[in-house]
Amino acid sequence: MAKKRAHVYISGLVQGVWFRAYTKEEAEKLGLKGWVRNLPDGRVEAVFEGDEEAVEAMIKWCHKGSPMSRVEKVEVIEEPYTGEFDKFEIRY
Repeated sequence: MAKKRAHVYISGLVQGVWFRAYTKEEAEKLGLKGWVRNLPDGRVEAVFEGDEEAVEAMIKWCHKGSPMSRVEKVEVIEEPYTGEFDKFEIRY
């Protein structure tokens, strides 16, 4: 299975709606590694690494988001896979 890395920026109502916690839960279900964090400008930033299909599923999930979020835009930057992470974490 091909490996993939995606650096993602999510805009909209994505802070204060448990977006990071739901992102972590979904990423772990899909077997992904990486991190998610809030940005000062109101966006959420995340890096997902893992099997290509799982990363694509995670990006699709980001368009929907957590139950109370309202996603307006998802920007995806594909980067070279590094395998540097051993888990998925919420960064502060």
